Amino acid sequence: MNGGARRLAILAGGGGLPREIADSAASRGLPVSVVALDGEADADFGPHAVTVVNWGQIGAMIRALKAARATDLVIVGRVHRPELKGLKPDLGLFRYLPKIIRIVAAGGDDSVLRRVVRFFEQQGLKVIGPGEAAPELVIGKGPMGAARSGTAEHSDIAKGLALIRALGPYDIGQSVIVADGRIVAVEGAEGTDRMIARAAAARAKESSTARGVLVKRSKPSQDLRVDMPAIGPATVDGARTAGLAGIAVEAGKVLVADRAQTLARADQAQIFVEGVEDSETHGAPRRFDPRTVTMPFRTLGRVAPETHATRDAIKAVTALDALTPFAIGRAAVVVRNHVLAVESGDEGVDATLARAAGLRQWASLTHRRRGVAALRTPDDLTPAVITHVASAGYAGIAIADAPTEPEGSMKDSIAAADKAGLFVLLRVGNGRGGP
Repeated sequence: MNGGARRLAILAGGGGLPREIADSAASRGLPVSVVALDGEADADFGPHAVTVVNWGQIGAMIRALKAARATDLVIVGRVHRPELKGLKPDLGLFRYLPKIIRIVAAGGDDSVLRRVVRFFEQQGLKVIGPGEAAPELVIGKGPMGAARSGTAEHSDIAKGLALIRALGPYDIGQSVIVADGRIVAVEGAEGTDRMIARAAAARAKESSTARGVLVKRSKPSQDLRVDMPAIGPATVDGARTAGLAGIAVEAGKVLVADRAQTLARADQAQIFVEGVEDSETHGAPRRFDPRTVTMPFRTLGRVAPETHATRDAIKAVTALDALTPFAIGRAAVVVRNHVLAVESGDEGVDATLARAAGLRQWASLTHRRRGVAALRTPDDLTPAVITHVASAGYAGIAIADAPTEPEGSMKDSIAAADKAGLFVLLRVGNGRGGP
């Protein structure tokens, strides 16, 4: 867009990071302009030039970037999956519609965001990461505040890092909570803050001292230019409410918003905040593609799955396989190749399915749903589960492991699924297809 000196544009979502990055770049003499997403960006951008655009105003977005003569672009800030009714399309949306459709149909967050990068690069922009634009916001190795982790926390941190590594190929969240070696919660499509709140609600029934660690790291092969993990004051507040001892993040790959306030709250709550290195990372694992996996299923009822549903079933069942070594994962929900939720801790199948029903993925611009709920064992194929799956609009259910009792004992459940128009698939034999 501009062959001269560097000029930075920030495509801003919610939270304070967009303003912090703008201030940081401007303090080094880099001209900055902000394109703020209407309904998402909520920071006061002070002296920085701001253009507000709706999700659907792709033409206005591109015009604003050209008018600013931007060379570099940072995409940062909290966003929600857009809904069709909230879009205010301009001619640019229709001009780029085929590309937009391919972007939102990509499935998981990583796939969508890689295509977003490609789209802006095609407009002549260099997409750079927040850490490149404001390196002082990146968390380094070691403790950041007054508190320090202990030996017990070191073990929990290692287990959390290992779990996120194992789930990386399936594009499942960046955060987990581990306490005394037990996985308490795994982030799904709801994001870190809501995962912490879920853990806090579950732990409110317990009476114990602060235990456990929030572990946050990048997913293997994650594009840090557009999806760099971050923590901030709200993260610390959530960790305190959940009774956690601390927060451990991947050094060099996680941002801290409002560093002074974040650390002040952590010190006040005696919660440690540390940057750690994952010494077990040996190259990025390949991304799981269900189209490359042959997994034998038997259809137990009268309803047969379509091809896309079978692929969702393969991904959901294989994600459960990846969770097996961590003693969690009674259920998983996959919609349009996107893992919305996996069961962890003592959440249970019904609660996991209810949680997933309230989540949306990028590929869903409307409320029309499809997808698969996977169960580890047929023991969880209950009337309540069938009701959850049907009311969420999923296409069916996949069962990972063979029943211990004769399949005839499942007859009533299968009949209920038939009545609801749901398929029920049972994986045949081992059939494991993980990366």
